[in-house]
Amino acid sequence: MDATGLRIALFSGNYNYVRDGANQALNRLVEYLLRKGAAVRIYSPTVAEPAFPPNGDVIHVPSISVPRRKEYKMPIGLPPSVRRDIRAFQPNIFHVASPDISGHRAVSFARDLGVPVVASVHTRFETYMRYYGLAFMEPVIEAILRRFYRRCDAIFAPSDSMAQLLREQRMNYDVGIWTRGIDREIFNPNRRDLGWRRSLGIADDLPVVGFVGRLVMEKGLDVFSETIDRLEKRGVQHKVLVVGEGPAREWFERRLPDAVFAGFQGGPDLGRAVASMDMLFNPSVTETFGNVTLEAMAAGLPVVAAIATGSQSLVTDGVTGRLLPPGACDRFAEALAHYSRDLEARARAGAAGEKASERFGWDEVNQALVDGYRRVIRQHAQGGRQRRSPVP
Repeated sequence: MDATGLRIALFSGNYNYVRDGANQALNRLVEYLLRKGAAVRIYSPTVAEPAFPPNGDVIHVPSISVPRRKEYKMPIGLPPSVRRDIRAFQPNIFHVASPDISGHRAVSFARDLGVPVVASVHTRFETYMRYYGLAFMEPVIEAILRRFYRRCDAIFAPSDSMAQLLREQRMNYDVGIWTRGIDREIFNPNRRDLGWRRSLGIADDLPVVGFVGRLVMEKGLDVFSETIDRLEKRGVQHKVLVVGEGPAREWFERRLPDAVFAGFQGGPDLGRAVASMDMLFNPSVTETFGNVTLEAMAAGLPVVAAIATGSQSLVTDGVTGRLLPPGACDRFAEALAHYSRDLEARARAGAAGEKASERFGWDEVNQALVDGYRRVIRQHAQGGRQRRSPVP
């Protein structure tokens, strides 16, 4: 089914000015929508030199820098010029990708226009408070998120585990799935390149524990580094390979002085870097899906991850890797030691992960969201708007 007739106003706090998994998924979605005949208009903060060219037409939304994360922008509303542009575009559905000030204003504006609105969930914002010494604020942030998501006609989670969490948090009655896809041309075992490893000073027979992602504390860098300390105390031969950039790189380099930092890698270079690892360690609890986990599985790597939303829907414990309690550094180290020492176990888990990744294709997952758009528009036209609260 094509997307002809859909007119989507997409609101994002970061569409392309800083590269991350969420905005790359949104750009892939827009490319698919345009290819299938939809009209799309994106409203997001912009910068003079974005991280990558955007798919679709982007309308600038005013913003301010985020405290302690100045590379990110916080949209601060929808000025009259933006509202006029939205009216002229005549959307038949709003898609809000971040629960920021502009996101709240977009939901209100959609109600004023009589247009249905959906939200996609990309990260667990409430958990970020733990990394800034503000864990006591989690219930407050969760309440703010609940108010936001309840005002939407439907919300879409990237994994079954995240969808279940959203239901338990009473965010909305209508929780659909918009998962993430994988580019198998880029992520596959054939991308492994021992010559590239050697150029980084890594011997062919040395097990490589990989980290992939933005270097920010929310990704569990403290747990990762503490686990590596305990792996070293066990006398396990290994090398840590870190792929990514971010404001915490200097801290991470000091914490892991023997690790190899390959910096940002994109496209085929990222596929080569991931496939050239021997296992992925992902201790983060903030992801709602875990793109890097799926990419590592497609590349034939076992994954050691925290039991968290996203990872639970991808990793099968004891089959494609290990799922262990968040922060369990000794158990993480034990799992990494197992895959470092047992080549057959590593190969079995990697092959199982590659097989499990085959069901994730970008066109298929994006079409599922198109179907969701159409369903919400149809229900809205029939007066089928949900009750405000998903609990009696």
